[in-house]
Amino acid sequence: MGLKVYLNGEFVPEEEAKVSVFDHGFLYGDGVFEGIRAYDGYVFKLEEHLDRLYDSARAINLEIPMSRAELREAILETLRVNGLRTAYIRPIVTRGVGDLGIDPRKCPEPGVIILVKDWKTLYPEELYERGLRAIVASTRARPPESLPPSVKSLNYLTNIMAKLEAIAAGADEAIMLDVRGFVAEGTADNLFLVKKGVLYTPPVTTNLPGITRGVVIELAREAGYPVREEYFGVAQLYGADEVFLTGTAAELIPVVEIDGRPVADGKPGPVFRDLRQRFKAITGKPETGVPIYNE
Repeated sequence: MGLKVYLNGEFVPEEEAKVSVFDHGFLYGDGVFEGIRAYDGYVFKLEEHLDRLYDSARAINLEIPMSRAELREAILETLRVNGLRTAYIRPIVTRGVGDLGIDPRKCPEPGVIILVKDWKTLYPEELYERGLRAIVASTRARPPESLPPSVKSLNYLTNIMAKLEAIAAGADEAIMLDVRGFVAEGTADNLFLVKKGVLYTPPVTTNLPGITRGVVIELAREAGYPVREEYFGVAQLYGADEVFLTGTAAELIPVVEIDGRPVADGKPGPVFRDLRQRFKAITGKPETGVPIYNE
């Protein structure tokens, strides 16, 4: 028997969880979502993820049909129902069932879905030790003039197109540029480079303001590493001492090759290793997470 899914107020076996083919989340990608992690009984940075979910919904004029407290409890209860302590959590809010036109007024009731999965890491551990091989994709990141990158919407087609480029090239990941040619992000991650002990990351005007990205910036500054949010190009990637990606699913993972060029010596660097250990040390703790169970 599989896990249970929260589906519009009910817990349904995952093999029976279905949405209408007329749901505008399915038809048009009209909706928002979050990716959240639970570690050893604590949901990491839950409040920050709820902030981003509600901000994304407001940005597309989508009213989540639950209070913040109700949704928080629904997330925790979904984990409890499934007996999970360490998990990946995906709350989804769709525009709801309508017709074949795009008019959102035809969708009277938004849908709320919460998926959970037993989860350790996105990639096998050997990739965290070896590092990813990446390409710079020709597919550009979504321009902020069309939809702000702070909106975590259900439409990830540009990211998928970039991922397809990586797959075709035999690489693990793709790095996307913005429309001006500056580095924006990975297909589902924020990007950092290290040069002479300084961390650089693109401003969030061209990429999602990642929760893990924010945590890594805090950890880096606490550890004494200068952090600069600046635009930079592909040449700076090629000349970096280290490059790594951050995201809820991936946590922190190094990039050791870009477009066939090794990053420095082609091995994960000391700053990445230090920050990864610092990140691991703060997960599964009451200081950074919301408890799932009353223990």
